[in-house]
Amino acid sequence: MLNNVIFRVEIFKEDDQFIALCPELNVSSFDDTVEGVKSSIHEAVELFLEECEEAVTLEEVLKVTQLR
Repeated sequence: MLNNVIFRVEIFKEDDQFIALCPELNVSSFDDTVEGVKSSIHEAVELFLEECEEAVTLEEVLKVTQLR
């Protein structure tokens, strides 16, 4: 089981929405507030990693992101 994954998140504002992007995993989210978008991207990345782990593709996804 995976215990720790370090990833980068970029947050920027587009019109009235805050956008959060995790470029290494190609996961993004949005919300009306910075606090909301931080929570939302955390949940999105967590779900992405869980799905990868269940599909036995997590190690492959993490290897590809290290090559970028």
